[in-house]
Amino acid sequence: MHLVELADPESPEALQLLAGVSQTLRQITGSSGTASFDVSDVKVERACFAIARSAGGVAVGCGALRPLEPGIAELKRMFAVPGSKGVGGAILVFLEHAASEFGYGQVWLQTRKVNERAVAFYKRHGYREIANFGRYVGRSEAICLGKHLPSSRPLAATPQQPANPLYGLPPIARGLIDSPGIGVEPAVVYPASDVNS
Repeated sequence: MHLVELADPESPEALQLLAGVSQTLRQITGSSGTASFDVSDVKVERACFAIARSAGGVAVGCGALRPLEPGIAELKRMFAVPGSKGVGGAILVFLEHAASEFGYGQVWLQTRKVNERAVAFYKRHGYREIANFGRYVGRSEAICLGKHLPSSRPLAATPQQPANPLYGLPPIARGLIDSPGIGVEPAVVYPASDVNS
């Protein structure tokens, strides 16, 4: 089972996971990818950073969601500690659900073509190749992927619910946890056998 929850992207655990992302990307692609992400990107409304934890509470993966353009969120810094089966899928499901709650209709992402494992992972989870966007236009080493979310709804659909103090995320329908001093924080538990990365 994996617990996926919102987290501060500047916490020690998050920084360790983000360093893992950078190191892994550098090994695969020759670039850490840090030039295309800043933690401040996920400290705005309709954005979030999530950490996955093992059954023992150890941080084993992370991912981020940030606004890209109206109706479209961008997936960033997806990472699972090697050997942690099911973590990538659990984080992806969590972030897609968050995107839907934010009112986004699509999620887009970019990776390098040489990162074949990541490309295959996203395609297994319903992502399809799209035209390169933004800073990736004209970059032949990049591949951009996108997915239409099955049920997106605008935030105005739940005006009676307060926004989460962690980066503006409204409460997610499943797995609400009350955290003293933080407010309502979404957390979702995924059996490892249900979500394969």
